[in-house]
Amino acid sequence: MTTFWSIWISVITLGSLAGIAALLYWCTKDKMGVEEGEDMGHEYDGIREINNPLPKWWSYMFWGTLVFAVVYLLLFPGLGNWKGLLGWQSSDQTVMTVEESMKSIADSQSNKRPDQYARELDNADAYFGETFERLAYVPGTTQYRQLEDVARDEEAIKVGQRLYLQNCAQCHGSDARGQLGFPNLTDKAWLYGGEAETIKETLMHGRVGEMPGWQESLGDDGVEEVTSYVLSLSGRKVNTKDAAAGKTRFVVCAACHGTDGKGNPAFGAPDLTDDVWLYGDTRADVVQTIRYGRQGVMPAWENILGEDKIHLISAYVWQLSNPSEE
Repeated sequence: MTTFWSIWISVITLGSLAGIAALLYWCTKDKMGVEEGEDMGHEYDGIREINNPLPKWWSYMFWGTLVFAVVYLLLFPGLGNWKGLLGWQSSDQTVMTVEESMKSIADSQSNKRPDQYARELDNADAYFGETFERLAYVPGTTQYRQLEDVARDEEAIKVGQRLYLQNCAQCHGSDARGQLGFPNLTDKAWLYGGEAETIKETLMHGRVGEMPGWQESLGDDGVEEVTSYVLSLSGRKVNTKDAAAGKTRFVVCAACHGTDGKGNPAFGAPDLTDDVWLYGDTRADVVQTIRYGRQGVMPAWENILGEDKIHLISAYVWQLSNPSEE
């Protein structure tokens, strides 16, 4: 925060408290020129105003809240750049990357600095760490349980679901059915493969999907023709002449999507013959994708959650598209 805004906030905050204190003090003094308990000469709807003082309990309570406010502002941050006498902070607001965040948290935990977020993470690891280990590892070993076995463990799945809702639902939805640009995790259409270990790898290290734009190479007509051919692969009705021309141009797409258009998990290239469209299934959506390309990023969670938690989330996600037959 700049010095100007720090001063601005401080002046407004302290000025408001001073103004409230002055008003309260003024109200506790009799300024009416009428004896206490006397009629003020005002009447409304049969109710007459009497010169009575403020209730003592109310005045004392109000003074108490003002004292509390001043003490709080001295001990904790609240006045611009003032850090407070206790040095407490909710979290390190200077970090710009995940690496900086993890280093800041580790420093706060090791040096016992009053960073609330780091302290809560420390307490959570101490409280829940044993549960994560118990559910993720083969009992008595340091070897992870098979994800398929974890996926059939009711307690583990409940924990994995909670971890998913806390960390993944913002993009993929609370029901894991995704949204435009974010994959549905409940079907069988996996860009990089839907095997349990592959899902874990995706969560651990993230994915970067880059579909290049073909406007310069194909031109407007070429984009329209390739779009027609691509849509025809999934059974859509298109102009057959355009689709035939697009099939010839599709050679530039086949390197990733395959000559049959069924995609390639090694590149994260989607199957173009099904009815699953990550960025929209209208002709305009597909034209947009071919013309300008798409860039999708799935962040890596290894340094954020740790492998124990990711193991449980992976099992939960895998079982969404592989429900138990029992």
